[in-house]
Amino acid sequence: MLTWIVFIPVAVGLIGFLLPSRIVGWWALLGTLVSLGLAISLVAGFDSSGGLQEVVDESWIPQLGVRFQLGVDGLSLFLVLLTSLLWTATVLWSALQYPDRPRNYFFMLGLAQTATLGAFLAQDLLLFVLFFDLMLIPFYFLIGQWGTGDRVRATIKMIIYTLIGSLLMLVAAIATAVLSADSVGGLTFSIEILRQVPLPTGSQYWIFAFFSLAFLVKMPAFLVHGWVADAYKACPLPVLVLLGGVLSKVAAYGFLRIVMPLFPDAAIQFQDLLLIAGVVSILYGSAMAFTQTDVRLIVAYSSIAQMGFITIGIFSLSGSGGDGAVIQMVNHGLVVAPVFLIIAILAERSGTEDVREMGGMARNAPVLAVLFVIVAMALLAIPGSANFVGEFFILKGVFETDVAIALIASIGIALAAFYSLRMYQRTMHNREAAPGVSREIALREAVVVVPLVLCIVGLALYPGLITTRGENAVDRSLAAVNPDPQPAPEAAAAADRGWTGYAPVAEGSAP
Repeated sequence: MLTWIVFIPVAVGLIGFLLPSRIVGWWALLGTLVSLGLAISLVAGFDSSGGLQEVVDESWIPQLGVRFQLGVDGLSLFLVLLTSLLWTATVLWSALQYPDRPRNYFFMLGLAQTATLGAFLAQDLLLFVLFFDLMLIPFYFLIGQWGTGDRVRATIKMIIYTLIGSLLMLVAAIATAVLSADSVGGLTFSIEILRQVPLPTGSQYWIFAFFSLAFLVKMPAFLVHGWVADAYKACPLPVLVLLGGVLSKVAAYGFLRIVMPLFPDAAIQFQDLLLIAGVVSILYGSAMAFTQTDVRLIVAYSSIAQMGFITIGIFSLSGSGGDGAVIQMVNHGLVVAPVFLIIAILAERSGTEDVREMGGMARNAPVLAVLFVIVAMALLAIPGSANFVGEFFILKGVFETDVAIALIASIGIALAAFYSLRMYQRTMHNREAAPGVSREIALREAVVVVPLVLCIVGLALYPGLITTRGENAVDRSLAAVNPDPQPAPEAAAAADRGWTGYAPVAEGSAP
């Protein structure tokens, strides 16, 4: 099933080149719906008491020890579902708008979805790096060709930032396999095998630094966020749903999937540094969001703040913080998606994305106003929302680790109320701007936005949908840096059988 989930989108995109341009968008939508259906069935059939499931393990490049390994557990399960859901929403929105050069456009969307799903499901270190880097290619074209404003400059800036981090990560991945070769009896990139034989502390430090820089750039975090403003301004709004809602989560996921299990000593050593980076991102992103007048940049900087919360949750090195980080990855993706689509609706009606020139949109659009207020309340993590649950778990974990960091991070919650309510008030309830047109949300807009808002409400009512399935995987990821979580029973049983949880290990090749 995982192979189908990963490769259906790009296969559908390739077939689209053979179809008439007028139906390419609907063909692409069919592909995303199939992928979404498979992701839903994956969640429905997931055993919350089990470990890695639906394992795919095939020899790929045996001379280099690279295998095509895919698997899903509680860390990646709902990120796969989130990816499939947001891609479906984006493709549907785009199909209704009929973009320029539709064959190329929808192929790039399919390639981007395949790369993202591959990164979430890869269980081979080099395979993860390849999928992680592959994401750059379609977004380079999506922003550079279908973007607005100074799109070329924005694209080049984004590529420079992310490519430097990706190249460092490639070097770190190769070094990890080479330096571990003697201990594991041969060259391998299997994450499960590598986690069983940690590298010496000195090697862990610089490899940790390379991986962390790549992930922090992609998230993005303070000081390595220089590409964000230009990219968000130039990116087509439907594509921005994916850039802000999904791609940043691949980086946060990488910390839990790779950094914690493979480099535990370095994670402990640099814990305080990453906590400080996270809390500074919270304060900086919140302050910048409050001072912006462009609605895209308000959401862009608020995303920096939210990713800061996820960072401190991960590096609290506690089960609560890790659980909260996983919840918040999904929550944030679900919230920013309808925000950007509503921004597209408001911009189409008012002719601007500047909140100072908007206003009065709720006068003749009560349904749109209700949808927007639900999203705004979720963005500021009002009690009763799923975001509140995620931030509660995160702060609980951070309080257990560092009270000062937790208290400072709490300021970000108050600041979120300022910029979220300001954005909503100025767009929906101020006096209507002269060129503005206040009208109700159209059916073709509602068919995309309403299901996303219903997902936000549903997750707020039952956040346990994620926590019950992700807790074991989070504990296992943090087991090397936190002595409290116990290895999952199936992991111990697999070890007794001489099986890593991914593939049978050849005799003499494992420690």
